[in-house]
Formats: sequence, C-alpha cells, structure tokens
Amino acid sequence: MQNVTRQLIEAHLVAGRMAPGEEIGLRIDQTLTQDATGTLVMLEFEAMGVSRAKTEVSAQYVDHNLLQTDFKNADDHLFLLSACKKFGVWYSRPGNGVSHPVHMERFGKPGRTLLGSDSHTPAAGSLGMLAMGAGGLEVALAMAGEPVYIRMPSILGVRLTGRLPDWVSAKDVILEMLRRRGVQGGVGQIIEYFGPGLEFLSAMDRHVIANMGTELGATTTVFPSDDAVRRFLKTQGREADWIPIVAGDTADYEEIDEIDLADLEPLIALPSSPGNVVPVREVAGREIYQAYIGSSANPGLRDFAVPALMVDGSPVHERVSFDVNPTSRQILENLAALGLLQKLIASGARIHQAGCNGCIGMGQAPATGKISLRTVPRNFPGRSGTKEDQVYLCSPETAAAAALTGVITDPRSLNMAYPRFVEPDRVRINTRMLLPPADPGVPVELEKGPNIQPLPVFEGLPEGISGPVLLKVGDDISTDEIMPAGSRVLPFRSNIPEISRFVFSQVDEHFYERALARQRQAFYVIGGSNYGQGSSREHAALAPRYLGLRVVIAKSFARIHRQNLVNFGILPLTFVNPDDYDRIRQEDVLHIERVVQALCNGGSVTVLNTTQDSFFAAEHELSARQLDAVLAGGLINVVRTRRTVH
Repeated sequence: MQNVTRQLIEAHLVAGRMAPGEEIGLRIDQTLTQDATGTLVMLEFEAMGVSRAKTEVSAQYVDHNLLQTDFKNADDHLFLLSACKKFGVWYSRPGNGVSHPVHMERFGKPGRTLLGSDSHTPAAGSLGMLAMGAGGLEVALAMAGEPVYIRMPSILGVRLTGRLPDWVSAKDVILEMLRRRGVQGGVGQIIEYFGPGLEFLSAMDRHVIANMGTELGATTTVFPSDDAVRRFLKTQGREADWIPIVAGDTADYEEIDEIDLADLEPLIALPSSPGNVVPVREVAGREIYQAYIGSSANPGLRDFAVPALMVDGSPVHERVSFDVNPTSRQILENLAALGLLQKLIASGARIHQAGCNGCIGMGQAPATGKISLRTVPRNFPGRSGTKEDQVYLCSPETAAAAALTGVITDPRSLNMAYPRFVEPDRVRINTRMLLPPADPGVPVELEKGPNIQPLPVFEGLPEGISGPVLLKVGDDISTDEIMPAGSRVLPFRSNIPEISRFVFSQVDEHFYERALARQRQAFYVIGGSNYGQGSSREHAALAPRYLGLRVVIAKSFARIHRQNLVNFGILPLTFVNPDDYDRIRQEDVLHIERVVQALCNGGSVTVLNTTQDSFFAAEHELSARQLDAVLAGGLINVVRTRRTVH
C-alpha cells in the first residue's frame, strides 16, 4: 500500500504524473478563505462570472481583521456575508474563531482535498486531508471547479517513536523539525508523519505540527486518519465523516527522518525567524514583557487548559501582559464550562475575542525593546506591530511558566507537578455563528462599501523590459516584509491603490515614493534565497505589480509567492549563476530584449545590466500554463479570454 500522501494525490489527480518535479493538476473538494485574503477572492470570483461555488464545501472565515476602528473592516464583513450568501459559501462571523481550528471542527474530512487562501491551511492535514495554502486567485478558480496545479513534491517521511515527557508538547515537535532543517528545509516536499509515536498525539496535537510545517517551506503536512482522528470527529458530533487512511507497512518515501518523542525538551525560536530554535534552558532568565497563548498554531482545548491549571491560584508577574486568545467561540465556551476560564481570569490574564488578533499584528503589540513569548506560528520582523520587536515562539507550557516568573523559564524548573489534562469525551458544540449560504436561485445583492475598489486591469508582458533595480533584498524576505499586515494596513485589503502605499515599507520606508515617482513604469526587484516566504497573501504580488514591478530575479522563491507573481503577470526569474546576485547594485538599470520570444524559445533569458555594461543569465522554470499567464499579464486575463472564447 502507498503512503498516505500518494493515496490522497492519486484519488484527486486530474493531470500529470506523480513524479517529483512534474506539474500535476488536483481536483479540490473544499476551499477556505479568511478575511485578509477573502475579499479579493470574492472580487476575483465575481470577475470570473461564475454564479456559485462548485466545491463540496467552501467556507469564509472572519478572523484576521476584527478591529473596527472605522468603517473599513465592518464594511468588508458585510461584503463577505453578502458574497457568501450569493456564491454558495459558508460564513463564519467575526468572533466565531480562527479559520483552521473551526474548519477542522466543522468541515474537515479525511480523504478530502482543501485549498485555502492562508498559508497555514495545511493544518487540516492533521485529519488525513491533503490541505494546501495558495494565492486567492487559485482558490477562486478552485471554487469555480478548476483544478489546482503544483509541481509534484517529494515526500519526506518522519517516523515518530516514544512518548512526549512531562512539560513537552506538540509545539516542541515542530520546533525540533525547524531546529534540524530551518525555514527552507521542507521546500519542494510534503512531510508525512508515521510510526508508533502517533498513538500518543491527539488530532489537535497533530494540528500544531501540521500548521507550522508551513514554516519549513513544505507544500503541506499529512497525517494518517486513524483512531485519534475518529475520536476527534466523534467529540464534534461527526464520527460518520471518519474513514481510515493509513500507510501500508511497505510504504516508501523519498527521504526518511526520525524523532524519538521521549528525547525532546522544551524548545524556543528566537527572533526573528521560526528556524532560529534553541532549548529553552539556554535562554532562561531573560526578562519578558508579554506571554501570549492561542493562535492557529496552538488552538486546542488542552493548549489553554494546561496554562489555566499552571496559573491556578497564582497571579502572573506584575510586569507581564498575559494575553489569552481563544481560537474559537466553541473553545471559549468549553473553557468556561470546565471552570478553566475562571482560573485564567483570576490569574490576571487578558481575555481577547476568538480570532487571530496579535498573531497578525491586529493589536497586542509588545512594548519597545521588550521580549514577547508567543505560541503563534511566526516571528518575522515587525509582524507583531512593533517595528523592532523581539518575538520568541514557544509552547503554551513555556509561555505560562514565563508569565508566572516574569522571565523566560524552562517549565521543568517550576516547583509544581505537571498538570495532566484529559480531554472530555463530549464537548459543548456551538454552530450558531456559522451561517449557511442562501439557497440556489435566491437573489442576493453584493454590499460594497466605499473602500472596496475594482481589481486593477494589467496589460500583457511587453516585448522588452527596461527599468531600474528599485530594491535589492537578502535571503528569506517574507511576505510580511513585502506587504505588511497589521491594523494600519489590512483594512485596505480590498483597495489596491491604497494598500500599495505600504509595499516594502518594512524594508525601505521610502519605497512607495520612489516607485510613484516612476509613474508606475516598469522596475525590477532583486532577491536572495527563499524570496517571499510566509503568508499566502497575494497583495504581496498584486500591490507591487500595481506600482510597476514586472520582474523579480532571485536565487530561489517560496512556492506560494512564486505562483502569486505568475498570477499577476510578474516574471519570476532565478539566477543561473548565484554569484551574479552579488554583482548587481540597487538602482542599476536592467534590460531584457525580445523577452516574449526568449521565454517561448527556452528556459533561460539574457539580462543586460546597462549601468555596468555587462550581461548575466537567468531562467524561468515556468510550466506552459504558467508562461501563458505571465505573457497575458496575469491569470485573470487568461480566464477572461477563455470565457469569452467559449
């Protein structure tokens, strides 16, 4: 029998062969959108002229932009509600919770495919699903019944043995993977966990690991659908949705790693990368300002219950802001019913509404120069909302221990017994804030506030591309640095001219003015390795394209962002000789002549640096389908042309 990943891919394969590196097309059963990306998805879906989603289930969650400091977010919420009713999509209201755990509770099914306009969509792999993050335009196409196309990844099998010791939890498992492999260690791979150690990891433990597999650069993470998944679905009143999907004894993998869970210790990722991982004991004693539990990376009931039991009867340190972000309304209700919420409140915890909140920089920003311990998936520079932040990633146990002591603390050093929390067989289920779409045929008008602007129309690729290198950046530049999130920026997510003011502002605060001075004429960006890691937000491609970006030349690209560049007609090129990166200076003027002919004739192009009077080679590695999109000026133009022809 094949491994679980190949079983899932084979069941949904509509084009290509399952050979690593080859482009394959996959049928999509479910889609997930959230409000930071979903407004564009709905606008794109409307632009395609499709009347209703053709997937088994599509769901829209309002979890990122919950702050209503003016009309913008509130208007967008109403737009999304109307779009969901019109297009046949479920709508999760503001305050109902973070998309990934709510989707797992209500819609996730073993054996299904899920495509989400959020890079942490692979969290659903915890249920035996093939779940992937993608740009919003690809999700809109999936809603319209189109396949998603990816390059067939290789499959890394991770064999788990042993059992986690006290004070060590699932977050430490994925931090161990990041310690070993770094933020590029899963690029081009699907990570599949197997082995006897799985017996001791619940479905929500697996969610933690699958969620942050994204930080390894992996295409997705897959777990089997076994008794742990059946038990989870049973507690959610959905045991009938369970089917077994397991790897056979002879299943093979392109690569195998092994983790003995019993050997793990509390780990922590230092600023400002999820891959900068060390044992907690090595940094113990550093004073902290904030301890934050919650987010899609630690969303389970036990992730709040264990900290609640740790702080029971003890106030948190006077200098610590102990922030608790329930991941769903249902989790909040169960914490209250079990008496755990009262323990958190009595300790001095600040209870926030169910949602992403500080994880995406929507409030809860730490103080200047102070350490914030968080159970969130990312600590990219400035993502917290404080520009010079010091965000550390850790487990709920480590965060709670530090909340009590005021310093980074290895929880094993606390003078207390490990609080063992046994998840109840039955939980309170709340579906009142999950709204179904209108029945087919019922007329619904889209509600568009003044901040919701039409999508820009882009022309196709010109015959020659001349322009300056308006920015040169280093390795591992994230989409948070290309297009920041946070309460100041995200309200403009449905207004591309306005959100473009913030492009690259984390790297160069004058970038917008420099781009605007060129009156949206063509320019280049030069990048290092893993350009565009992190969030799936397509604004990081769409807004730079609006300003005039036509070509990015990098040492390598993160998968989702590379596809987003293609989707909006930006040519992604890689250096044939990586040393050429060092020779290019910001403001050098580059030129590619007869670019369309060069792209169509092969994989490489010659780039002239007119400032230095020198040449270098770059290659595109685009499939025929991707090349068509770039030449047309973006995937929307391809779809519009196709629909016009038919």
